Order: sequence, then structure tokens, then C-alpha cells
Amino acid sequence: MSLSDGPIMPMEPPRPPREGVRNLRRRATRRSSIPADAEGQASLISDLSRRAYPSIELFVFSLVCGAILGFGFLLDSQTVLLLGILVSPLMTPWVGFLLAILTGSPRFLFETLMALLISVALVFIGGLLTGFSARLFMPMTLPNVFIHSRLWIPALVVLAIGAVTLVVSFARSESKPFLPSILIAYVFYLPISAGAFGLGSGLEGVWPQGLLVFAAHFALASALGLITLYILRLHPSFGGKVFSGITLLLFAGILIALMGSGFPSAAEANGASSTPTAQASTLPSSTLSLPPTTISPRPSSIPAARSPTTDTPSPVPLTLNVTLPPAETATVTLTLQATPIYGMISASEGGGANLRQTADGIYILTLLNGTIVETYSESQVVNGVTWIHVYATLSGQKIEGWLLESVIAYATPSPNFEASSTPVFGVTPAP
Repeated sequence: MSLSDGPIMPMEPPRPPREGVRNLRRRATRRSSIPADAEGQASLISDLSRRAYPSIELFVFSLVCGAILGFGFLLDSQTVLLLGILVSPLMTPWVGFLLAILTGSPRFLFETLMALLISVALVFIGGLLTGFSARLFMPMTLPNVFIHSRLWIPALVVLAIGAVTLVVSFARSESKPFLPSILIAYVFYLPISAGAFGLGSGLEGVWPQGLLVFAAHFALASALGLITLYILRLHPSFGGKVFSGITLLLFAGILIALMGSGFPSAAEANGASSTPTAQASTLPSSTLSLPPTTISPRPSSIPAARSPTTDTPSPVPLTLNVTLPPAETATVTLTLQATPIYGMISASEGGGANLRQTADGIYILTLLNGTIVETYSESQVVNGVTWIHVYATLSGQKIEGWLLESVIAYATPSPNFEASSTPVFGVTPAP
């Protein structure tokens, strides 16, 4: 085989057909900007609707996500909760729901809305079943359930970023927006799973609070998504404009109704490991007031001068002038500070103990193992179980409540929790 002595010239690549060039230019134009003509916008909306149409993967991954989130709340593990969010379905049907509102398509709106509701129901069922199983292990330390059933400013910031990013990424690129979808799944699925877990386990202050937080998150995300579609210059029809305006007003009403009641109070926000906290109270003190004692000086008498006597004696009257100064009142006030007995939370299960407003009463918060508490020998027996009145200091605030006696390990000698008589003090004034 012989090679030619002439120079080797590179071959020119085959030129794509004219129709292929047009398609490439159209895709590049769509990625860089939204088409302004009616034909281009109709083609784009049709393509986006096709990609956002719900599939069987939405329901399969929702079922798996709900089961993992329920176990995450049962184990009170942030790691398991994160795993549940990572296996959540791609939230593109939510973008399809927004496109249906924008275009005013009743059929597409019904299909996407029902798909989202079924997805949420599957996550709800997972949390409900694990909540029922949690009744077998009560009492438990479950701060994550309360955290994710409240409205928090950082979660709202994540929601805003995820909503805007998901809509922009989905509209301007054909790749699947996994990261923005995870952010939306985080603010949608965690509150609904927490509310379902609270309903199944019977925890107070969780259901229906988690459902209301989900509704507020969904309304805010949908409103931001619609506004983002308008900013991207997707021009809806007249019917779509009217329907979008009505929907935005509905979302605004939901936000106004739910935002005020969903945020945690200042006391809850300052808590260490859970959201609800009790109001601060002062330590008991004993104040004894002695009866007033009146000190009066001895009276002084000044007899009148005796007149000279005569042959016939006459009686001489005796006059006593007694002058008393103003009464002096001595009041003695003694303030006795009760001596506290210090103990440490040492629960054998759950990693902490539940603090309640009264003995076997409403749940306040969870005190983790190692937390130091004060008690003043005040106890109650409910259903054969002894409860202790304690004070705990969290973030500089003293919180009052009742704990099971069995979860406290005393740093001082074990106290005797029995009722004692009130001491009586008296002062006997000197004569």
C-alpha cells in the first residue's frame, strides 16, 4: 500500500439540511429568550405542558418519599428526612399546574391538580401510618415534628428561591431541574408528613398545623411561580389572564389567613430543641410579716404644789399631766428563699424527657438528656405515677413545668417529695 506524496487536506463536514438549521436556531433562541410571537409562544407552551404532564413516576416516588419521611420523624433523624426529600419525585407537574392556570385550560388544570393531590395524599399516608406506630413507643423526643409543622422565615426564603428557579429552569432549558425540584419538595412534603404524623401519634399542636403550613407554602410558591411566568413574557389569553388574576387573589387570601397563625411565637423561636415553650415564671418565695408592736414610754406625773395649811384643812386636788409621744410601729419583714434541689435529665429512651404544663398535662417542649433542672419538693401522683414540679433554663429564660420523677437523676441527695407545714415565725417585743 503506497501513500500519496501530496498534502492531506481535511474534509469539510457535511452541512446539516436547512430544516435542521432552523430547528437548532429555534432551540437556541428558546434557551436564550422566550419567543415574542404568538406562534412561538404557543409552540413553547405546548412543549412545556407535554414535559410537565404527570407520569407514573410521580406516584411511585411520592409513596417511597412518604414512607421514608414518616420513619425520619419516628426516629427523629434529620439524615433520614433528608434521604426522603432526595427520593422525592420531580416537581414538574406543579409547573404544569401553573401553565394550566396561565392558559386557562380546565382539563389540564384538573389533571395536574389531581396528580398533585394524589402525590400529597401518598406522602400523608406514610406519615399517618408511622404516627400510629409511634404510639407504641411513647413518650418520645420528637422536636423535628414540631419544627416542620411551623412557618419559619428560612423555609420561606428556600421556598421563594426554589419556586422562581424551578420555573425559570424548566422554561428556558430542556434538562430536568433536579435541585430546584428538591427545594420545592422540601417545603411541600415535610409539613404535610409532619401533620399526618401528629394526627397518627396524637401529639398536640401538630395536626392540623402541619396541613395549614403546607397550604401556606403551596399558595406562596404558586403565586411566585405565576409571577415568574409573567416576567418571562409568556402572554396568556384573555381567559387565562382572568383566571390567573382570580387565582392570585385566592392565593393572597390563603396567605393572609394562614401566615399570622402559622409563625411560632417569640418564646417558641427562642427554644433550644422544640417550638412550643411555656411562659417564664418567678421562683417561689416566702414572705412573713410580723404583727406591729407599739412601744409606749412610762407616763410622767407632775404634782401641783401644796398650799400652806390652816386650822381647817381642805382637800387639795391632785392633777396628773401625761404627755405621750406618737406611737412607734416596728415592722419586721423576713424573705426566705427556698433551697432548690438540682437534678439532671437522664431518660432511658428517646434521648430526653417531655416537659408538660401540669402533671400528665399538655406538652410544652422536650428537655434533652443532660439538661439541669431545679425542683422545690413539689410533686403530684397521677394514675400511680409521680410528677415533679421543675424549672429549666433555656437560652437565658426560666421555663416552668412538670416532669416524670423517673427521668430525673439528682445531683444532690434524693429529696423527700411530701407536703410540709408552713413555718411560723414570731417576734416578742421587749417589755
